[in-house]
Amino acid sequence: MAVAGFAEKDLGVEVKEGVLTVKGARDSEKHEETKRYLYQGIAGRSFERRFQLAENVEVKGAALENGLLHIDLVRVVP
Repeated sequence: MAVAGFAEKDLGVEVKEGVLTVKGARDSEKHEETKRYLYQGIAGRSFERRFQLAENVEVKGAALENGLLHIDLVRVVP
C-alpha cells in the first residue's frame, strides 16, 4: 500500500474479527492548515482502509519502507 508522506508513528494496522484496518493520520496536519501551497503533489489527509480477510489468514507483520507499507499475510492450513 502506498503511504508516501506518512511516518511509522502516523500509521496504525489492526486486525479485528477478520477485518484488517489500516489508518493514517499525521500529527502535523494541525500545523499545516496555515500554510498555503501553489501545488502540493502528495495529499497528506487522513485515511482509513478496511480489508476483509479470508478464513485461516493471519497477519504476521508490517513494515514501512520507502513510502510503501508491506503487510505480511499467511494462510494457515488446519
